[in-house]
Amino acid sequence: MDLFIKLAMLTVFFGTMLYIGFYCRRHATDVNSFVLGGRSVGPWLTAFAYGTSYFSAVVFVGYAGQFGWRYGVAATWAGLANAFLGSLLAWVVLGRRTRIMTQYLDSATMPQFFEKRFQSRSLKIVASAIIFIFLIPYTASLYNGLSRLFAMAFHIDYAICVVVMAVLTGIYVIAGGYMATAINDFIQGIIMLFGIVAVIAAVLKSQGGFLAALDAMARVEDPAYSTPGVFASFFGPDPLNLLGVMILTSLGTWGLPQMVQKFYAIRDEGAIAKGTVISTFFAVVVAGGCYFLGGFGRLFAGKIELNAAGAPVSYDAVVPAMLSGLPTVLIAIVVILVLSASMSTLSSLVLTSSSTLTLDFLKDLRKKELDEKKQLLVMRLLIVAFIAISVVLAIIQYRQNVTFIAQLMGVSWGALAGAFLAPFLYGLYWKRTTRISCWVSFLFSTLVMVLNIFFRASFPALLQSPINAGAFCMLAGLILVPLVSLISQPPEKAFVEAVFQSYERKVLVSAKTAIED
Repeated sequence: MDLFIKLAMLTVFFGTMLYIGFYCRRHATDVNSFVLGGRSVGPWLTAFAYGTSYFSAVVFVGYAGQFGWRYGVAATWAGLANAFLGSLLAWVVLGRRTRIMTQYLDSATMPQFFEKRFQSRSLKIVASAIIFIFLIPYTASLYNGLSRLFAMAFHIDYAICVVVMAVLTGIYVIAGGYMATAINDFIQGIIMLFGIVAVIAAVLKSQGGFLAALDAMARVEDPAYSTPGVFASFFGPDPLNLLGVMILTSLGTWGLPQMVQKFYAIRDEGAIAKGTVISTFFAVVVAGGCYFLGGFGRLFAGKIELNAAGAPVSYDAVVPAMLSGLPTVLIAIVVILVLSASMSTLSSLVLTSSSTLTLDFLKDLRKKELDEKKQLLVMRLLIVAFIAISVVLAIIQYRQNVTFIAQLMGVSWGALAGAFLAPFLYGLYWKRTTRISCWVSFLFSTLVMVLNIFFRASFPALLQSPINAGAFCMLAGLILVPLVSLISQPPEKAFVEAVFQSYERKVLVSAKTAIED
């Protein structure tokens, strides 16, 4: 009976996703509709698309388990930073300007923005290569959070779980494009909101309630820390490394192509204002809830395989251990919650990768042969290719235990956000930003993160963690871009003035927004 309930809920979930994909097929007849939904997506769909692309199984299982174990209840700060720095401030700072300038420049992807804003085709090609290379390991990492959950709930082989999820996601993205992804993201986001609240309540109840669980965390001892009650304290045992997590996972969204591209598609000013509030609320509940839940992971140490040092052999096992004693219906909800988180992020990543490679690389190579219909066909074929590659990498990684979820995601986020954040942000706001400064930012961050993979032991102790190295790249870019811009050849004045004039274009607004003269 338990298995029947779980399978029935999964069947309804998958059936709904596929129906929406085929329903939205009529809206995906050209490149603009397939990639951006015709730039007419409303606030609820955009906000949920942003949030569900942000938070995947990497956060729910990988990050919540690892950082909850390391920092205790203080890991909740990472979730709050995701909400207010990674969502609220990102929408306020980037939303409106991204929508206006990208429409003026007629750019559908981040590489196209760099090409047209800085008048450099080479920048576009290199940016698309960076996206292709570093989104692949991130995409592969999305599946890993499912392995232990499905083993716990269904006792199904991991490879089967990965293939089923990948195929179903691929079908609805290929069929309906961005609009299908956005509508499914909305449904998946609703599941994530209610699911995380229910799971937190159930887990805390199993420990005697919130106050009892907090008291138990205050009694947890670790030989590495002499301070009593450190895992229930305000800043936790290691606030400096916790700050690195907060920066990488929050500021990183400002430079990730699959996140920023959500602003390209938003409909109007009202949608931006509403989307800001909705996205922030979503992040507070989902991200704050995930890290808050993971903060109590040490109370379940008896269910987790530990090494000689007393740490989990795999941090990916922490959250599944916390959930293993829940009722059948709640376990099914958790599985669908993590599926929702992973499928929404996967759909966003493969759509970003395929559109970038098609519009920014292949289209330039074969201008005469790649018309609108062929571009759509190529994008759909590339979605199949990206998903297939990520599935193979995920299975190989799982079988050989190559690395943890957080390390893969840290490297990808560090390289992408470190390379793109500063030149994109300054490109929106500062006329003096130069092409050379973009090159410096691209090369610096990708080089640092690649070296961190192969020569990690040679890095300073603080930067040996991919998380901290990624945060360092982002902050370094914010300093390097203005410095290099000031000492390099300024951009063509007439062109830059024309671009920034797009912000000054007169539009009609309601009286509550502006009073007429």
